[in-house]
Amino acid sequence: MKNLIFRTSLLAGSLIFGVGACKPAAPAAVSAPGVPVFAVNTMPAAQGQIRDYLALSGDLVAGSAVDVFSDAAGKITRVDVAVGAKVQKDQAIAAVDPSKPGMNYVPATVKSPISGTVVSLPAQVGMTISQSVALARIAGGNALEIKVFVSERFISKMTLGLSCEVTLDAYPGEVFQGKITEISPTIDPASRTMEVRVSVDNSSSRLKAGMFAKVKVITEQKEGIVKIPAGALIRRFGENYIFTVEPDSRDPAFRAAKRKAVTPGIVIDGVMEVQQGLRADEEVIIRGQSLLEDGSRVNVIERAGPLE
Repeated sequence: MKNLIFRTSLLAGSLIFGVGACKPAAPAAVSAPGVPVFAVNTMPAAQGQIRDYLALSGDLVAGSAVDVFSDAAGKITRVDVAVGAKVQKDQAIAAVDPSKPGMNYVPATVKSPISGTVVSLPAQVGMTISQSVALARIAGGNALEIKVFVSERFISKMTLGLSCEVTLDAYPGEVFQGKITEISPTIDPASRTMEVRVSVDNSSSRLKAGMFAKVKVITEQKEGIVKIPAGALIRRFGENYIFTVEPDSRDPAFRAAKRKAVTPGIVIDGVMEVQQGLRADEEVIIRGQSLLEDGSRVNVIERAGPLE
């Protein structure tokens, strides 16, 4: 009996000891909250050019074209060319028979007054024409022009010789160079627009009259300026500023945002000129800057290349 009591007491002590051994340890002390870190994207400020432009569109037309007329009225008996054909000066275009009832004449040959390309050919065999009806139109050389119409509020920016960049759906990705060669002295009272002619380089002969073209007229160009994406600028309470990334003064192992007041210039296609307050190659925060304050700790998750 004593042995049983002793064993029971021993077992109870073991259970109490086991329960005490399984009791969880007291929690460790929680450290103070750390400094918040903001994820941002950056881009180095670039130095280069920025250009303001006016986007227009129009059709390609022959730069210098001459209508061909017959010296005599009569019936067209022969057509010697086709649209798109290259012709030389004095080359035969068509023949016109001026004969009338009871009067027979030798058909007169109509010749091209210039060398060029046939861009229009109304003449058809069997037609009866007069001296005032053009048989054909000849465009001289490879010169082509784009006829565009400029809104009245932009005419002050138009001057002869302005450079233009021309693009066409027929040649995606290619840019053809042109310049303004003619400005109308009047404004259309109905549309409130002014006609402008842009000559375009067609030395390769790939451009054709009648093509639709998009034209960028370069109205202003600045060289050697500092530029960044326009979205990097923050405007608050009448101030303009951006954030750059620099080593954190509290711990050089981290990086922090540096607020910098800047003077913005012109903005073209999402690219902004910075006139003052920023140097080229400084690392500018372009995304994630809206919640930052001067000195905020940041983690750069993506670095984009500089603007071209």
